[in-house]
Amino acid sequence: MGRVGLLLGCLGAIVLVLLIVGGWYVGTRNHFVDLDQAVQRQWAQVENDYQRRYDLIPNLVRTVQGAANFEKSTLEAVVDARARVGQVQMPAGGPPGTQSNLPNDPNAMAQFAAAQQNLSGALSRLLVVVERYPELKSNQNFLEQQSQLEGTENRIAVERKRYNDEAERFNAAVLKFPANLVANMSGFKPKAYFRGVQGSAQAPEVNFNFGNAPAPAPAPAPATGTH
Repeated sequence: MGRVGLLLGCLGAIVLVLLIVGGWYVGTRNHFVDLDQAVQRQWAQVENDYQRRYDLIPNLVRTVQGAANFEKSTLEAVVDARARVGQVQMPAGGPPGTQSNLPNDPNAMAQFAAAQQNLSGALSRLLVVVERYPELKSNQNFLEQQSQLEGTENRIAVERKRYNDEAERFNAAVLKFPANLVANMSGFKPKAYFRGVQGSAQAPEVNFNFGNAPAPAPAPAPATGTH
């Protein structure tokens, strides 16, 4: 009975250890699933706002195109940049919450960021050219697009930061020991950060209020003196 009791005690201890380790493994893996879903949800918000900007551009181009003698090359640059964005969006125009592979692929994320920044640059150049066409500032459609684009650019900047925050939380969890053992066995890998490209840390200024510039200060009267 002594040996049997010892064996049963050892077996019970082994079972208890397995239950503890198994429970820890399941709990840790489920925690990673929750963090992964948080990253995916937040990335969906980033994509949604970029998609909103993508959808606003055709109306902007049509409105600006109506101005007499507007520079064709500037409009073509915006259209081409928008087309390149459409080629890298994953998924393109998908519903909220749709799974995207971008957070799991640093190269794809970098291509996405570069295409979006290229579009931002084309839009910025368009706005510089627009300043030469004061008749556009009284166009009601143009003013409405101003408000929509301003709001969209601000939301993009906010949601991008929130995504990076969620990615940081996920990455910290899957890289720390001993949880990283579970991450490696379960296939959880660090998420790609949205780093943008040079010059993209700040949302581009979208301002169509081309009011009259203040008149320059009059030149000082020439000094008079006696000879």
